[in-house]
Amino acid sequence: MKRLPIGIQSFAKLREDKGFYYVDKTRFIKMLSEETSGYFFLSRPRRFGKSLFLDTLRQAFLGKKELFKGLYLEKNWDWSKKYPVIYISFGAGVHKTEEELRETQDMILRKHAEGYDIKLEEKSIKNRFIELIEKVYKKEKEKVVILVDEYDKPILDNIEEKEIAKEMRESLKNFYSVIKDADEYIKFVFITGVTKFSKASIFSGLNNLNDITLDPTI
Repeated sequence: MKRLPIGIQSFAKLREDKGFYYVDKTRFIKMLSEETSGYFFLSRPRRFGKSLFLDTLRQAFLGKKELFKGLYLEKNWDWSKKYPVIYISFGAGVHKTEEELRETQDMILRKHAEGYDIKLEEKSIKNRFIELIEKVYKKEKEKVVILVDEYDKPILDNIEEKEIAKEMRESLKNFYSVIKDADEYIKFVFITGVTKFSKASIFSGLNNLNDITLDPTI
């Protein structure tokens, strides 16, 4: 008997194991990719499969056709096109200070820079992020896909410490504002989280972000 993929966040592991049930949701990837906006936000409680869906998006844009054998996307996706992906997750660990958050952000940027064999020279986190996007685009000669998982966790980690939570919010707001500034280098953006903060706060710069949280088709 097959098992339920509880707690599994890796689409590759799910597909390669063959011992798990999988409800084919890949048609949603096709649907989202055809939307003109290309910038999406989805809020769901924990354990609703957000991380797994985000990883499924990543594997599709990376062109890993072998993982989609027998699924809807196998015959409904242009596998000749591959896109560079910047995958950002704040799900691991707890960030209790703004300095810890900056260290995590810097680590994420450095890992991607190493993976694409580029060198980052800017000093601030914000400038390094936009430098990464631009340099990846120029090296790969394809627009970049940006996937952000648990965008709000550093805030929720400190929800009972109002001042720290506020610092986290402002730091993340500064970080995410880069996505708007780098629009000319970006193919697709998908952001997930538990909470839905207003665009006037953390996503004030992303006025083109399409909130599909209550979309009945998703």
